[in-house]
Amino acid sequence: MDWYKHCAYDDVQKRCFHSTGKQRLRTLAKALNFTTDSFDIRSNTGGIAVSGEVTLHHEHLYVQLCQPATRADSGILIRTCNGRKDYVGGRNHFAALSMLEDIPALARVCNSVMQEGSRP
Repeated sequence: MDWYKHCAYDDVQKRCFHSTGKQRLRTLAKALNFTTDSFDIRSNTGGIAVSGEVTLHHEHLYVQLCQPATRADSGILIRTCNGRKDYVGGRNHFAALSMLEDIPALARVCNSVMQEGSRP
């Protein structure tokens, strides 16, 4: 998957970004040992000029994929949260979309964010 091929104005690429993104987030949830009832995976395709977002929302972790309009290599947003109704969460952390090709490494980053978020 080419995570950096622009989705804007390319419906085929956007569908691929969202379907592959959902699959990778499911794999991430499994790597993090999340039970299937402890998280949701959502997809918001947005308008024609954007990639939209794919989100994994767990009880304690929120991970969202997108192609930033700034073209910065920060397409994975990771932050802690307090339940699946918390859409604000803790401090934002960012990772490169290329980390979706190395789920164990991304899981380590997510675990680090969760550990940081659990400190007083």
